[in-house]
Amino acid sequence: MSTSIHRLRRPRPCNESLDDPLTQSERGLMIDAAAGKLEELFSILQIAHHTDQHMRDTPRRVAKMFVEEVFVGRYTAPPRLTDFEASPAAGGFIVTGPIEVRSTCAHHLMPIYGYAYIGVLPGPKGRLIGLSKYDRVVDYFASRLQVQEELVGQIASYLMEETSPQALGVRISAVHMCKTHRGVRAGHQSRMVSTACHGDMLTDPALRAEFLAECRQLEPAGV
Repeated sequence: MSTSIHRLRRPRPCNESLDDPLTQSERGLMIDAAAGKLEELFSILQIAHHTDQHMRDTPRRVAKMFVEEVFVGRYTAPPRLTDFEASPAAGGFIVTGPIEVRSTCAHHLMPIYGYAYIGVLPGPKGRLIGLSKYDRVVDYFASRLQVQEELVGQIASYLMEETSPQALGVRISAVHMCKTHRGVRAGHQSRMVSTACHGDMLTDPALRAEFLAECRQLEPAGV
């Protein structure tokens, strides 16, 4: 068995990265294998994917979508963070958002969508990162099968490790289509909110209240 095939067959928990990023050729092998399994699934579901003009290429399209887009955060390296020292004159609380969240529920493979907000108080020896990098970090950890309460924790833990802020808060407000398109079929105004806090955000109620107030100010109309 080749090294590439062996690596493709070593499973990891659904919302964790693989031990090492996959190369483009390894992702190609994964797409080929997944497309074959999707053909089997459609046949079991009695969907005529070979003869239905709308379904002929669907197994490969879906396999490629999973590997190169929807779950790509599992198979690639984390985004590179361009960082710089926090200027003493610029010391203060920073809140950015709304950052769009697009993920997939680990329980029913249905979309999760909503917004993330990140609050940072730089530490005396911490680093700041470019504003767009927060968006990239959110997208990286969202691009895999997820449960929201773990997603918010993964984002927060990664930012703590990489930038060592004095305080950090991450909040996600999202719609779960496993609730709106099946089961109870709730309305799209039904959302789940989860928050992860580190450093002074855990011990300073005023700072935490400021973060939540800023999140409310940044919420898009109608949310």
